[in-house]
Amino acid sequence: MPDGKIIAEAEDFPAASAMPMTTAVESNTPVEVKRILEAALFASAVPLPVSTLRQLFEQDPGADVVRRLLDELRADWQAAGRGVELAQTASGWRFQTRAELQPYLDRLKNEKPPRYSRAVMETLAIIAYRQPVTRGGIEDIRGVAVSPNVLKTLESRGWIDVVGHRDTPGRPALFATTKRFLDDMGLRSLTELPALPEIERMMELVDTTNIETDAPAPAE
Repeated sequence: MPDGKIIAEAEDFPAASAMPMTTAVESNTPVEVKRILEAALFASAVPLPVSTLRQLFEQDPGADVVRRLLDELRADWQAAGRGVELAQTASGWRFQTRAELQPYLDRLKNEKPPRYSRAVMETLAIIAYRQPVTRGGIEDIRGVAVSPNVLKTLESRGWIDVVGHRDTPGRPALFATTKRFLDDMGLRSLTELPALPEIERMMELVDTTNIETDAPAPAE
């Protein structure tokens, strides 16, 4: 075939560089957006907020659309009855195993989960429900002195932090719970904290061998 004929036929087609590139991300159809959100959340080791998820797309679908599709995705997984669920926490959205299946998963762990003393759990509950609160305020409620190790345990776990100081003599530190605490408890905000009877039930499950010996609170 003559060379001229080949060139003529080639000119009938646009150059590859000039052809529009269509990808699933650029199409931004609801189905594709939901698939991309699902993949991103599966690949992430930490909860992702809506603001971060919107960065996945060249054409921003908007916060309302992302939230609606996340709700649909959560409903899809719930309806399927899977062992994994999509949940919203204080830090964002994440996939997590269902709570009722955790005892089975614990059998695969070489180390036992940490067990906390009643003093730790009571102190955490007081901070969660009365925050911000000082160490003295915690002692007033519990009626016993709060060991520094109790507060260190909660701080090292990332569940509480110092958020300020009370404007009184000595400027005692004010303690409050963190986003990490909400994430670990599977909560979006403090308004979702369980009722006090539920907290008491949790305390009853604490290993009694780890209960600290509390000293009476010093008189003020």
